[in-house]
Amino acid sequence: MIERVVYTPEAEQDVADAYSWYEALEPGLGEEFLRCVEACVLTIQRHPQLYPVAVDEFRRALVRRFPFEVFYEPAADRVTIYSVFHCSQAPQKWRSRLGYSE
Repeated sequence: MIERVVYTPEAEQDVADAYSWYEALEPGLGEEFLRCVEACVLTIQRHPQLYPVAVDEFRRALVRRFPFEVFYEPAADRVTIYSVFHCSQAPQKWRSRLGYSE
């Protein structure tokens, strides 16, 4: 299991924005969103190669119950989370975060 998880500032903001939106929609829903993201990240820590490669060395994991994807890069000593991305957004957003353009 990889012990260290690092969120980029953009990924932290993704989570904070989604939490606020869900919590405003229905009290407690933001907390459920956070629990689902945390469960997804824990699975990534335990099995970093489990999820498919999205582009280059970056992988994509789906968050249970919510339409979000976690884009991350596994390394020997850590997992770096680059984006917690809502599936309805334009893919150019996550691609630009990963330094990838078509």
